[in-house]
Amino acid sequence: MGNRLSKIYTRTGDDGSTGLGNGTRVSKSHARVEAMGDVDELNCALGVLLTETLPESISEILTRVQHELFELGGELSIPGSNFITADDAKQLENDLDTLNSMLPPLKEFILPGGSKSSALCHIARAICRRAERRLVTLSVGEEINVHGRTYLNRLSDLLFVCARALNALTDSPEVLWKPRDHRPAR
Repeated sequence: MGNRLSKIYTRTGDDGSTGLGNGTRVSKSHARVEAMGDVDELNCALGVLLTETLPESISEILTRVQHELFELGGELSIPGSNFITADDAKQLENDLDTLNSMLPPLKEFILPGGSKSSALCHIARAICRRAERRLVTLSVGEEINVHGRTYLNRLSDLLFVCARALNALTDSPEVLWKPRDHRPAR
C-alpha cells in the first residue's frame, strides 16, 4: 500500500469521470459515486466527532464503525464485492441495546443539540440517512450488497442513541421539540 498513493493527482478525472476499483470509469455524478461520497462524508463527520473527548466505550464503537464505513466505501467502489456482513449490522444492534439500556425512555421528540459532541453525532446521523438513501437509489438500477443498506439503517439508529447518551453522560439536557402552540410567542 505504501507506493499505491505516491502520486495524488492523476488528471484522469478532469473530464468528469472517475475510476472504480474494478478499473471501469463512470461519471462523477453516477449513483454509485454519490453513494461512495456520502459514505466518505459520514466517515469524515465521525472523524470530527472523535476529536471530542468521548467516553471510551463510545469512542471504541465509533472507531470500529469508521473502519467498517471504509470497507463499505470499498465495497461500493468495486461493483459486486461484499465486505459488510449481517454480523456487522448485528453488532450495531448489540451496541445500540447496550447504550439505550442506560437512557430514560424517550417520551418526546428531541432536537439536535445539548452538548457539542451530541450535536456532532446528530450531524453524522443525518449524513448517514442520506448515505442510506443513496444506496437505495443505487439499488434501483444495480445489484448491491443488501447488508450495506441494513448496516446504514442500524448505524443511523445507533448515532441517534449515541447522541442521547453523550448528552446524558455530560449532564447536558436534551433539547425537546415543542409544538408551535407550546412555544413562546414571537
